[in-house]
Amino acid sequence: MDIILLERIEKLGTIGDVVTVKDGYARNFLLPNKKALRANEANRKVFEANRSKIEADNASRRGEAEIHSKDVEGRSVVLIRASSNAGQLYGSVSVRDIVDALNADGANLAKSMIVLERPIKTIGLFDVKVTLHPEVAVMVKVNVARSPDEAEQQAQGVDVIKAMFEDDAAACGRINRNALGQLWLGSGNVVDLNINIGSLETSGVDVTFNYTGVEIGKFGSLSFSLTGTYLNEIVTNPGPGI
Repeated sequence: MDIILLERIEKLGTIGDVVTVKDGYARNFLLPNKKALRANEANRKVFEANRSKIEADNASRRGEAEIHSKDVEGRSVVLIRASSNAGQLYGSVSVRDIVDALNADGANLAKSMIVLERPIKTIGLFDVKVTLHPEVAVMVKVNVARSPDEAEQQAQGVDVIKAMFEDDAAACGRINRNALGQLWLGSGNVVDLNINIGSLETSGVDVTFNYTGVEIGKFGSLSFSLTGTYLNEIVTNPGPGI
């Protein structure tokens, strides 16, 4: 379908341009939202007769948006969400979540201004585009974390998931064995096999030892498995945590 643009449309054109788009895009979005007119002879005459007013109104709205942008650009919001140890959210962060958080901080935005190609489904820092006017756009930062402490670390540039796995791996590397065959974790505290480590299974002389620690350090809990023919031949394998 050929249409006449009444405002700038990204990747299409600006006011007055005649462009061809898919029928569904025109009928479902551009025409009902008064962003374009069908490009027929009658509408061309209407547009040219009102062009000066259309352009003046657009300039006025652009000016208001530029003022508004100074209050929005660079804002950062924190959204606390539950996630797996791999950082996958139990659910997702939507446009509604983002606009509600920004407006709670006084941004005064409409949902339609938030440009999010797909819902956010992991923890992390995300740059999100806010379109205040077809010709005025700014970026805001969305900090999705499992806790305020992790949000603060992310704001400082820390990859909390990577750091957690490194912390888990370091803990696994501190597993030792004493003369009695007891396992030691960290600086030398004996791990009580019956209370703190879940299960110990044997098959012949092979040993499979599954350990789950609780609240190890500031990154939460960790899990790993140890295997070996004898306890003094333990091989440590970091797990994904719990």
